[in-house]
Amino acid sequence: MIEVVYYLRYDRRVKIGTSRRPRQRLASIRHDELLAFEQGGRALEQQRHREFASVREGGEWFTLTDEVRAHIAALRERGEPWTLYARWLSDALR
Repeated sequence: MIEVVYYLRYDRRVKIGTSRRPRQRLASIRHDELLAFEQGGRALEQQRHREFASVREGGEWFTLTDEVRAHIAALRERGEPWTLYARWLSDALR
């Protein structure tokens, strides 16, 4: 099973969370847009939370600052989130 760190935008905030079942997880969270996926689990999620701690609004929600936008933009350069996820799943099944 593939774990992903997801970045969801809701208004001017971003939720950085992790899931082994992102379709189900994202369906349960109010959001405006899926911004990016990053392959990784809880350790990577916690690293990102520490990295953006200065703009944490509470829980897993962060202000969408230029620094956070730049990180997300770098992830998006790798590909569209669901396309990447499909590739990671395919690779894991080999």
